[in-house]
Amino acid sequence: MCGVCAARRHTVPVPTPRLPAARRLPLRTWLFTSVYDRIGHRAVDELTVEEIQRARAWAPPTRPPFTWVTGAVPAGVTIGAAGFTARDGYHVPVRFYRPRTRGPWPVVVFFHGGGWVKGTPRGYDPLCGFLADAVDALVLSIDYRLAPEFVAPQGIWDCVDAVRWVGAHVGPLGGDAERLAVCGDSAGGNLAAVVALVLRDEGGPRLAHQALLYPGVDATMSFPSVAELADAPMLTRREIVAYLHRYLDGSGLDAKDPLVSPLWADDLSGLPPALVQTADLDPLRDEAEAYAARLADEGVGVRATNYLGAPHGFMSIPGVTPCAAQARLELATELRRHLA
Repeated sequence: MCGVCAARRHTVPVPTPRLPAARRLPLRTWLFTSVYDRIGHRAVDELTVEEIQRARAWAPPTRPPFTWVTGAVPAGVTIGAAGFTARDGYHVPVRFYRPRTRGPWPVVVFFHGGGWVKGTPRGYDPLCGFLADAVDALVLSIDYRLAPEFVAPQGIWDCVDAVRWVGAHVGPLGGDAERLAVCGDSAGGNLAAVVALVLRDEGGPRLAHQALLYPGVDATMSFPSVAELADAPMLTRREIVAYLHRYLDGSGLDAKDPLVSPLWADDLSGLPPALVQTADLDPLRDEAEAYAARLADEGVGVRATNYLGAPHGFMSIPGVTPCAAQARLELATELRRHLA
């Protein structure tokens, strides 16, 4: 073989397999997720409805050593309870967080994660308290109805009704309805994106911003990261399938319905500016990045950031995820900028 041909042959890169997701985690993140995945929780497809309900009732205690992982509610932030009547007459509880300053404040409506099956506002006290303090905003966390007792689209309508209630009645709580954003993580990020679509199409109220934290936006599970990271820490492909099964079975909704998968909406133009944060070791990474790209392509202002070495759910475990502080700062900065 001639020298030129040999040189060309040796310049072709040799593909090397990527390390398993757990091997790409920072040490303290790996230690925590290893314990969490092995003994900290059971997959939702293993749980009865009664066991799911008991799991929802638990939230991390607000004391060390738990707050070493979750963070603490900042001093001066006050937590209270409110609620509203949904379109079918059901009373939807709301947990609110007021900053230490004097209002009126801009408003962030928050939708918690948990695969549309688990999770409660109380479990998000550290993150919502952080947002109230760092954004100087009134944060309202919505206790929307969950599957399997209430399949889609019930939780969606609770979240839409929540934002409409906020737009009309947040004044007595100290909020300014003219400065309104939605925010959510994981399944809550999905709900925030869906709410933005519904409000655009049905006449508001107007949103100044949507903050989507590692959202699930494609229930067809068709992006490469779902397979690449099928056994990732914190969230596996099996768990995604189980959550979708609980959420959609009996709903009459197809996986491509925009109420389930906002990525499949025909038109994303006219939506509020968005922050899309993704975790590099998350099966949902690629679909969330694709959603950010589509928003940008259709004229929506977008900031998209992928956090290396981070698993799904990392914003809720800042004490063991080195990049969480930067991600939280970015989130607060974007919300402040758009709610000013």
